[in-house]
Amino acid sequence: MKQLKNFINGEFVSNDKWFEKRSPLDNSVIAQVCEAGEAEVDAAVKAARAALNGPWGQMAVADRVELLYAVANEINARFEDFLAAECADTGKPRSLARHIDIPRGAANFKVFADVVKNVPTEFFETATPDGKGAINYGYRSPVGVVGVVCPWNLPLLLMTWKVGPALACGNTVVIKPSEETPQTALLLGEVMNKVGMPKGVYNVVNGFGPDSAGAFLTGHPGVNAITFTGETRTGEVIMKAAAKGARPVSLEMGGKNAAIVFADCDFDAAVEGTMRSAFANCGQVCLGTERVYVERPIFEKFVAALKKGAEGLKLGVPDDETANMGPLISKEHQQKVLSYYAKAKAEGATIVTGGGVPDMPGELAHGCWVQPTIWTGLPETASVVKEEVFGPCCHIAPFDTEEEVLARANDNEYGLATAIWTQNISRAHRVAAKMEVGIAWVNSWFLRDLRTPFGGAKQSGIGREGGVHSLEFYTELKNICIKL
Repeated sequence: MKQLKNFINGEFVSNDKWFEKRSPLDNSVIAQVCEAGEAEVDAAVKAARAALNGPWGQMAVADRVELLYAVANEINARFEDFLAAECADTGKPRSLARHIDIPRGAANFKVFADVVKNVPTEFFETATPDGKGAINYGYRSPVGVVGVVCPWNLPLLLMTWKVGPALACGNTVVIKPSEETPQTALLLGEVMNKVGMPKGVYNVVNGFGPDSAGAFLTGHPGVNAITFTGETRTGEVIMKAAAKGARPVSLEMGGKNAAIVFADCDFDAAVEGTMRSAFANCGQVCLGTERVYVERPIFEKFVAALKKGAEGLKLGVPDDETANMGPLISKEHQQKVLSYYAKAKAEGATIVTGGGVPDMPGELAHGCWVQPTIWTGLPETASVVKEEVFGPCCHIAPFDTEEEVLARANDNEYGLATAIWTQNISRAHRVAAKMEVGIAWVNSWFLRDLRTPFGGAKQSGIGREGGVHSLEFYTELKNICIKL
């Protein structure tokens, strides 16, 4: 049985408290994970603090950039190891993880290394009464020890999305990966040692949220800033913890994203894009689409096309190259998604396809599988229209006017993302500008330039990361004024 320890100050360490890591494929135990207690979290934070005051804190930007490039190169050198670990933890198809999770996980280090290397700050000449003047310029310093709390849906990608800029800016990190997906965070510890990263710069503590590693980390007074991706309820708890000491937070939280499909869209592209946004990664994507609004003239045709696409998805294990959908992450999450499937039926939904558990062969029958599901016919007040399900499902509703669909799409407590499908560029700009979201795609979905701002509106988050916007969180920008 594989044992997954904590990674603290460059070493893998354990105590006598362990929990099981189960496979989403068949619910079998695939590893024992060491749960970090207060002592381990404290040791990790102290190691991170010591690294700030050691060689890492004195390292030139050029040398730091070189190390981050080495990290990215080593991830790519061990691509198959990371791929195997990610697929074992999540159950997702290898084709998906090979295309997105691992390449993006490595790229995050290079992208932010380049940002830090090239981004300028402000400079002003200031007149003074004595005629000699002054100069003012901006200077960025690391914010300090950053607590990183990661989700389970894209474990490596979303973790390095935060660790990359944090390290590029000269901070040190203590990571609490999801208890469901600890393997790639720990594998990255091996990479850090291999490339010569100073001890204490990168630390990993395993565990849960309340009364475990998550609470110990976010409540630790030695943590200077906290960055989190996950559900809104957890984000609210982290905000409360960060309030003690007035520590900054960057939160990317829940979403109930809407797609708006106008009758003049490129129909095939809109269907393909909505298929991906609703069902990719078994619907476990914060940016995924769970509400689809289709202009009435093409509504029936669109529902039929999406039904055909959903019924053409093949569920299977990661090694099955013909499979394009895996299981949900856990039995607990499976029960949550199935409870929403039951609510939709009870509230009067027309079940276009799916709505239950698929028949899987052999041991896979014990896994966390659900059917890709499409509903129609529900009012805007229905549970699966208002609340985030985080599964492979969507509700499709017709609309008649632009004003109507904007009001309905924005009538939600979340505001993370939207996808707008139309050939009318004026309408595209007009609708995108009025959507209450952090990112609006037009005729695409999940098309990301890592230099652009990323984050959510309303209850979907606080703050923006990406490109220079990450520097606003991971550094303290001070003004230096010199009297001449």
